[in-house]
Amino acid sequence: MTRKFSSPPHLRLDVRPTLREIRWFGHIDRHGPQSSKFLYELTRNTHRCRDSALRRLQALREAGYLLLPRQQRQIAKAEFNPYVYDLSRLGWEVLADHQNLERHCRPTGHWWHCYWVSAVSSAVEIKAARADLSYIPAAQILAITTSSMGLPLNKFTLIPDQLFAIKYPAGYRAFALEVDRGSEPVRSRAARKSLQKSVMQYQQVLNDRLYRRHWGLKSNLAVLWVFTNARRRTQFSSLLEPGERRFRYCASESSFLSWYVSASLVDELDLV
Repeated sequence: MTRKFSSPPHLRLDVRPTLREIRWFGHIDRHGPQSSKFLYELTRNTHRCRDSALRRLQALREAGYLLLPRQQRQIAKAEFNPYVYDLSRLGWEVLADHQNLERHCRPTGHWWHCYWVSAVSSAVEIKAARADLSYIPAAQILAITTSSMGLPLNKFTLIPDQLFAIKYPAGYRAFALEVDRGSEPVRSRAARKSLQKSVMQYQQVLNDRLYRRHWGLKSNLAVLWVFTNARRRTQFSSLLEPGERRFRYCASESSFLSWYVSASLVDELDLV
C-alpha cells in the first residue's frame, strides 16, 4: 500500500483544534516541522493514547490546518517512518488568534537540515519539561534587546541554527545549536566557511562574551554541535582544546531523527 504525502483540500469542515492541538501548533511554529511521534510525546503526560493522537493529526491535515512536506519521502523506505507535519496558512492563522507567532526564529535553509535542527531543539524542550526545567525559546531571548539571531563579527555574521536557554534550579544557561551534515570542509584556506572557522568564530563570541552585549544575556553560553556521523565528530574534537566544556558535541548515524534518537542525543549532550 502506497502512502500519500500530498495534503488534501479542506474535507473536514467540522474539525476544530482543541487546546492540546493548539499546543501542537505552537510547538511546530517554535521549532519547525515535527514528526507525529514528537507531537505525541509533547502531550503524552495528559493524553496517553497514541492512536488517538495519530487520528487527530490526520483529521487536522484533512481539515487543512496541517500539511505534509514532500521532502520527507526522499529517503529510502520513507513509508516506514512517522509522518512529519508542518503548519499550513490556516494553521498559522488559527495559532495567531491564541499567541504571538515565533516562526521568524525557525531554522532556515535546506529542508533536511531544518528538520534535524527542529528535532533536536524539540527533544530538548520536551525532556526539559519532564525534568521540571523551563525551556526558553529564541523568540523570548531575542525580545530582550529586540536583536537578531546573527552575531556581528567584524566582516562576518555568525548565525546559529537555533538559540535557546534552560532555567535550572541554580540559574540559567543559554545554548547555541549547530547541526552539521558534512556539507563543509573541516579546514579550508579559502574564504569559504569551514568547521574550523566556525569554531574560531564561536571562540571569539565566548571569549569576548559578545552574546551578552548582542542578545542581552546575563547567563553563560555553551555551543552544541550535532553531527550526522562519528567520523565528523572525531574531526571536530581535534579542533578543540582538551577539556573544553563550552563546546558539547554528539553524533547520530540515523538518516531520520526519531524521538528515541533525538532524546538520546540530548542525554549525550548532558543538558537536562
